[in-house]
Amino acid sequence: MPLIHILILALVQGITEFLPVSSSGHLVLLHSFWEGGAVDLCWEQNRTLDIGLHVGTLLSVLLYYRRDVVAMIGGLKSPKSDGGQLLKYVFLASLPAVLAGFMLHKMQPSLLCLIEVMAWMMLVFGIVLWIADRYFTGNKELSAMGVRDAFLIGLAQTLALVPGTSRSGITMTAGLFLGFSRTESARFSLLLAIVAISGAGTLGALDLWVSGDLELGMDVLIAVILSFLVGWGAIALMIKWLEKATFTPFAVYRLIFGTALLGLVYSGVL
Repeated sequence: MPLIHILILALVQGITEFLPVSSSGHLVLLHSFWEGGAVDLCWEQNRTLDIGLHVGTLLSVLLYYRRDVVAMIGGLKSPKSDGGQLLKYVFLASLPAVLAGFMLHKMQPSLLCLIEVMAWMMLVFGIVLWIADRYFTGNKELSAMGVRDAFLIGLAQTLALVPGTSRSGITMTAGLFLGFSRTESARFSLLLAIVAISGAGTLGALDLWVSGDLELGMDVLIAVILSFLVGWGAIALMIKWLEKATFTPFAVYRLIFGTALLGLVYSGVL
């Protein structure tokens, strides 16, 4: 793969992985543009490179929320501590998506490969995000989270298995509906990303190991470093924004992007 393509992929992955706008949709469209072919949502890019991109974004969220990560590690010994409680809720919220993702790992329902599905999910969940942000956002902090909250956010996260939904988008939306503040909704969503990204990366690495196709090179190293730097910057800027403003720009972007995709699909361009 040309170096410029690797740089663009790492840039897009780093920016969109944590924003509520669907990273997979953007990456697939990039691939289609480069290849000059039809959009294939079931396309898999170079899997070793994909793992590198995931490692980079994983490192970025680990660094940004390092205090929470350290607290959760300490919570292994002190389950009733704040870190222990947070670890419990991250674990509970991750279970539904982990189980659903494992079951679908070897399956790829043809419906999920349709560009129309991604476009509609971008559009519909953009509206849902705006509604949650406008009418349900509260001041609830993660210290007030309960088992019910974690489980409902976890159930919502399973919807991210449908292209265009956005894992970060749907979990942030669920947090808002449950009355959490914007920054706390984003914080919990990003902590869940640690499990989601680790799981996806592990499954991919195991597949490559079994097939004997695991190759590490300079392109992977570049992908890791750039996606890490961009991912960290994207998280920092988003949280800073949410401390003073709303999710409206992200919702509007989803509406525009989804509407444009539907127009291209139904006009026969895609």
